[in-house]
Amino acid sequence: MTEPIPARYSRQVLFEGIGSAGQRALAGCRVALAGCGALGSLQASLLVRAGFGAVRIVDRDFVEESNLTRQVLFDEEDARTFQPKAVAAAEKLRGVNSLVAVEGIVEDINADSIDRLFGGFDVILDATDNFETRFLVNDYAVRTGTPWIYGACVAMYGLSFPILPGETACLRCVFETAPPPELSPTCDTTGVIGAIVGVIASLQAGEAIKIAVGARDRVSRRMAVIDLWDNLIGNAELPDRLETCPCCGERRFEYLDGTRSTATTSLCGRNAVQIRRPDGHRLDLEQLAARLVPLGRVERNRFLLRADIDAYQLTVFADGRAIVGGTGDPAVARSVYARYVGS
Repeated sequence: MTEPIPARYSRQVLFEGIGSAGQRALAGCRVALAGCGALGSLQASLLVRAGFGAVRIVDRDFVEESNLTRQVLFDEEDARTFQPKAVAAAEKLRGVNSLVAVEGIVEDINADSIDRLFGGFDVILDATDNFETRFLVNDYAVRTGTPWIYGACVAMYGLSFPILPGETACLRCVFETAPPPELSPTCDTTGVIGAIVGVIASLQAGEAIKIAVGARDRVSRRMAVIDLWDNLIGNAELPDRLETCPCCGERRFEYLDGTRSTATTSLCGRNAVQIRRPDGHRLDLEQLAARLVPLGRVERNRFLLRADIDAYQLTVFADGRAIVGGTGDPAVARSVYARYVGS
């Protein structure tokens, strides 16, 4: 005898695109979130409320007061007590829907951990803040055939598109390499408004629901492009899968095998971590300095840039290498580098 569907899902079941069969499919679907900041906290809330069977939240960061304008699962007490985002989110969501297995994991997503963190999940949602992690997720998804949904936003502008391995272009078909970090705005240098976060996270959650209920013909094959400040809402055509793509075409998983990963070294006795970029990209220190000046004290010469931002001392060299002072934890240092330099 088929178990009755809980009344909490009654409005979803009424929608013919889901119905009873779709709701049961959601209950059997396991979804993982790569990150739990602005996008991830809203994604997690929507997916848990929708009734996915299991939601795993992976994030390496903790809650800060500046998060509260857009990261909807957190409150002032979380910021005051420096709660890990994954833990705080999971605790709140267990109280929202006890029928869903919600798990929060405080860990860095890297080449060594990704199999363990995402193995066995049916869909992955991108809520990261840097291209290196996205390319790593893309490698993993293509290798394992796992659908994933890219999303990014800054200021009042955002992008999103689903990636169905074997069917659609992968991330490296669209962006073969990451844009130069000193030219790439981040939320910590340019800001971000909660309204665009809500739009992009909702688009990602909607695509995850389509995949989970088996409506793959309804999954978008285009890139959503949203600029709320200038009232521009549209879609851009994505390229076809490229035979020459290093990931899905040639099946070279450079981020997954660690050859393109950022190298980190804890500096003994200094409470600092050195980060080395593997791509050899040289930075324009003048442009980077212009981005960082509003955030803290910045000094620069022709060899390096030094910036004191929050509790960290950031020394960045023209070859992309950096020393992050104020922490001995490589995961924290990678997060600081991604926030203020880019990745």
